[in-house]
Amino acid sequence: MNAQRTVDEIADHADVPDALSTVEERVLWLSTAIIHHANRVRPNPSGMKVGGHQASCASMVSIMTSLWFEHLQAGDRVSVKPHASPVLHAINYLLGELDESYLTTLREFGGLQSYPSRIKDPDPVDYSTGSVGIGATAPIWAAIARRYVDAKLTSTGAGRQYSLVGDAELDEGAVWEAILDPAVRDLGEVVWIVDLNRQSLDRVVPNIAAGRLEGMFGAAGWQVITVKFGALLERLFTRAGGDALRERILSMPNPEYQRLLRCTASELRSRLPGDSDAAGQIAGLLAELDDVTLTRAIRNLGGHDLAALRHAYAQIDDSRPTVIIAYTIKGHGLPTEGHPQNHSSLLTTDQFADLASGMGTDPDRPWSRFPTASDAGRLCAATARRLARTPVEMHSPPAVPEDLGRTPSGTSTTQAALGRALISLTRDAPAAAQRIVTVSPDVSSTTNLAGWVNKVEVWSPTERRNWFNDDAETIMHWREKPTGQHMELGIAETNLVGLMGELGATWSRWGEPLLPIGVMYDPFVERALEPWSYGIYAGGQSILVGTPSGVTLAAEGGAHQSITTPSIGLEQPGCVSYEPAFVIDTEWTLLAAMSRLGRPDGSSAYLRLSTRPVAQILAAVPDDPAARERRRRHVVAGAYLLRRVPDPAVTLVGMGALMPETLAAADRLAGQGIAADVVCVTSAGLLFEAMQARRGLSESPTWILDQVFPAERAAPMVTVLDGHPHTLSFLTGVHGVPGAALGVSRFGQVGSLDDVYRLHGIDTDSIVRAALDLVG
Repeated sequence: MNAQRTVDEIADHADVPDALSTVEERVLWLSTAIIHHANRVRPNPSGMKVGGHQASCASMVSIMTSLWFEHLQAGDRVSVKPHASPVLHAINYLLGELDESYLTTLREFGGLQSYPSRIKDPDPVDYSTGSVGIGATAPIWAAIARRYVDAKLTSTGAGRQYSLVGDAELDEGAVWEAILDPAVRDLGEVVWIVDLNRQSLDRVVPNIAAGRLEGMFGAAGWQVITVKFGALLERLFTRAGGDALRERILSMPNPEYQRLLRCTASELRSRLPGDSDAAGQIAGLLAELDDVTLTRAIRNLGGHDLAALRHAYAQIDDSRPTVIIAYTIKGHGLPTEGHPQNHSSLLTTDQFADLASGMGTDPDRPWSRFPTASDAGRLCAATARRLARTPVEMHSPPAVPEDLGRTPSGTSTTQAALGRALISLTRDAPAAAQRIVTVSPDVSSTTNLAGWVNKVEVWSPTERRNWFNDDAETIMHWREKPTGQHMELGIAETNLVGLMGELGATWSRWGEPLLPIGVMYDPFVERALEPWSYGIYAGGQSILVGTPSGVTLAAEGGAHQSITTPSIGLEQPGCVSYEPAFVIDTEWTLLAAMSRLGRPDGSSAYLRLSTRPVAQILAAVPDDPAARERRRRHVVAGAYLLRRVPDPAVTLVGMGALMPETLAAADRLAGQGIAADVVCVTSAGLLFEAMQARRGLSESPTWILDQVFPAERAAPMVTVLDGHPHTLSFLTGVHGVPGAALGVSRFGQVGSLDDVYRLHGIDTDSIVRAALDLVG
């Protein structure tokens, strides 16, 4: 009998069902084959790279197989790391949730998406992922959104929110902003599983330390479960020399360990003992093992051991968030296993054929499911039954009024109009107001939401005592209750818009539409843009309010003066942007934006508001009801003719806070005998879409261009806004007239409003000079 110990003698795998191991191997095969077909089999006339991540999929196969086929319940939701999307599709295929015809369509037009997509993939996807870190944190915000729906509207049932996270995603600062937010520590339904394969796109990361990660999660109040080794290694550690072997593996640098995965058994016997005093003990232990057992032992990490994973999942404590740190090998089970550049590497045709041979599959017919009567087939069927979800009953959002029926007077700001409009809705449209949930990053009072917060109170999973309730000098009352409608996170804009995205997706997840409105300082919209955009892509509909905005915030200086945000609103897909000039415009555009939320054909909105006080009489709101309604329709469609003269020599087009200067310039030009029409733009984006539609490049309505810029009144045009001038410069193309685009293209400065406007050439004098230059 051979003196060397074999795998079966050292590790008894009787506690791991054979059917689950069979499914695990098939999931690895299918995910690999999906990528292989897209790159090696499907015709590619362009020669452009198709891509895919076979190694990243392989490191997740065991984790996802154990999770889906043993632990998930119908009410659970899972965010899958982007590069493991083929693993998700392979599992859905085995569960009967994906037709075979799609397996050949990865990254093909109309086929399986590059990364999981709720909107575009043909099979069930709980969370869209792709942008690093955003998919990881989405289940946190979905847990809050779900609790909000439970407290305010209806029961959504029970279920955990899982994130399958690549270890490189933990480099994202936004991830830690979410982990550390005080609102997260009580979310026991949140479970993260970290695929700790210690590799990034280009290399083996030298300093990933699981101990440091454990400490960081633990300090944030999370339960930490670490799955380091599988049964084979754990049994080896109990033998003579086992303690020394454990210490050697734990203490070696990540690149050294990865290099061992590329070694033969003979090389392992030479390299693995190292040069410490315990090297002899390790060498003695290795001498007892045959070559097959030795090479399997070095790669027997916990993230690929079904029994170890089962034990880890069983330890989840639902009273607090949990992170499972699972040690894995990138490319596990593939020829590219552990190679430092395997991130995007693909198996050759010969390697794929060898893999098929080793698994007993046919590379020419790679898509076979398990026979129905087989153990693996019965496991798939039982899992499909367990995970079947009851169809969601879709509720339509409540009607939102188009007009609150008042004509504001005096002097006010568009920022103040926001809070007043929300409070008015509690009286005039209570059903719609009940669906509103506002979110802010610790700027509720400075963005004029204090009155709204006082009225609707602050949402909290449990009621908390307000210790300042009896303080007569406290104006803003912070009453926290499960019935509240305002949420406030720490000062982290990415968290804010992540929560907005999930609040805006409740209509599609649980059939209960909400009307989420998030408020932040406008300069920080750019910081929040990527996660907000990704939320829109994933079906989350919300209203983002940027305020205060522009260099109009003169005394605050350049750090708080936004420049490019108007064009961001114009360019963002799935979003209608508004920059109203007057209180009535703010109300009308806000109501229109709310009416588009929480529906299959809905959209998000971005409102850019100002703290500049403006005399509301300048809005010249018509008294006649029909004329008023005509004005409202124009405001919502993107622009209106604020001042009309008999024979215009020039058209002055203003937006937002610069309408007073635009009107003043028209008066001064009139004094010189130069007649000027004045147009107030409320949405550059809608006007641009109308122009695209006129050219047959969009299906948007075009009537607003004919109403506001009729051909018979075409004249040289001056455009002006508190933002980058190119935002409105396209309007000269409506009729091909000469134009001058005024705006802000440099960092702002501290100063008075007059000084700052003069610096950037957006004051009245500059508008007049631009018009005189155009008319000669």
